[in-house]
Amino acid sequence: MRATRLTVAALAAALLLTACDANDSGDDSKSEVGGACALTGVGVQVDASAAPAAGDTGNVTVTITNHGAECTVTGFPAVHLKAGGTTADVPEDKAAKPQKVTLAKDATASFTLTYVRGATGGSGSLAVRNGEFALPGATAKHTFPWSYGDVALKGGAKTPDASVTPFQQAGD
Repeated sequence: MRATRLTVAALAAALLLTACDANDSGDDSKSEVGGACALTGVGVQVDASAAPAAGDTGNVTVTITNHGAECTVTGFPAVHLKAGGTTADVPEDKAAKPQKVTLAKDATASFTLTYVRGATGGSGSLAVRNGEFALPGATAKHTFPWSYGDVALKGGAKTPDASVTPFQQAGD
């Protein structure tokens, strides 16, 4: 009888450990405790200091607020600017160093997209209508309206004259 109790206890412990295993299904719609944050578990706020004229620099800060269990974001978000049928990737800020940010419930983290405003309708500009980002390592995307003017293109290329910082803990 004692051996049966130990076997049942061992089986229960094994099942419990299996249930607590990290989410390895590739489904980024859920946040595991201490795992990667997912868009479905966070609130998003977009604030901007828009560039007033062509050639000026503007900043768009995106802040996420964790509404669930503790989770983490590590590194750079994937950011895209959309103009009609064109989607342009925003490169990472080469001078910035990514870090792991742990978010408790109701904690915030943010990243900043810095851009150079282009001439409205110019061939060296991208007439952006929407911005879009995904959390590091995730595929789900959040789209937000862009009302900050056209974005200059680097040297006539299709690359926007812009960069994005990694996530940082609020207040850093």
